[in-house]
Amino acid sequence: MSRLTRFFVAPVALACLIGSAMAQTPLRTGIDPNFPPHAFPKLSGGYQGFNVELGEEIARRLGRPLEIEGAQYSALIPALNAGKFDFLMAPTTVSAERAKTVLLTEGYMNNDFTIVVKKSRNDLNTLEDFRGKTLAVNKGSGPEEWARAHQEQYGYEIAVYGTNADAVQAVISGRADGNLAGLTPSAWAVKSNGSIKTTAVIETGSVWSIPFRLDDKAGRDQVSMVLKCMKKDGSLAALYTKWFGAEPLPNSATVVSPPGHGVEGLNGYDATPVELNCN
Repeated sequence: MSRLTRFFVAPVALACLIGSAMAQTPLRTGIDPNFPPHAFPKLSGGYQGFNVELGEEIARRLGRPLEIEGAQYSALIPALNAGKFDFLMAPTTVSAERAKTVLLTEGYMNNDFTIVVKKSRNDLNTLEDFRGKTLAVNKGSGPEEWARAHQEQYGYEIAVYGTNADAVQAVISGRADGNLAGLTPSAWAVKSNGSIKTTAVIETGSVWSIPFRLDDKAGRDQVSMVLKCMKKDGSLAALYTKWFGAEPLPNSATVVSPPGHGVEGLNGYDATPVELNCN
């Protein structure tokens, strides 16, 4: 082999080795393992749920194995920013404040809220009815952030719990009057327990997104591209229907993508129009 041939071949071989090593390096993600139907334990071990399957499909399309670790939601963003995870598959509510601390993909699901109450409570039908009452929320979640921002307006007390399952249990046991959470986990809780019901739907205009560290734009853009491709081929909508029993609205974040990467109007949004690469 000539010196010139070796000059060109060596870098190519090195690139192939690096690419192969990257393909074998697991992607690390964190979930709240007590947040059905988005993430919850399987009897056989490991986790299941909409967000678990979404994370697995993202990793599959990127050609990487996926490692999933469960923790209380309030611990996940600090762990992400400390380098423990590459991104989070725990449902993460988009907000201007949150966009200052993490880099967000485009939304993958609308995130309206509702309140879970005991089925016997016919006096709690609107937010105004919760004046002087107690709302239970999951620590560090979007619903907690929303509840604190509107506490003065509606005059309720806030009780914070480590998991949303604990917040629901507080309602069942009478330690709280209602549990503020997303529509999908609330619907699942009601389906699983005949003593509770939902009331007072709150249209937030917000979505759930996948957070990355602020310095990982390349990783964010890769996963955002996968989301765009899943929306285009209908697989994200199919996953939604599988877990929630209904089709997503045609104008929802499960179906529609912004022209660039991230959440329009928030810190970290890259407005450069994206050319789809769905190989």
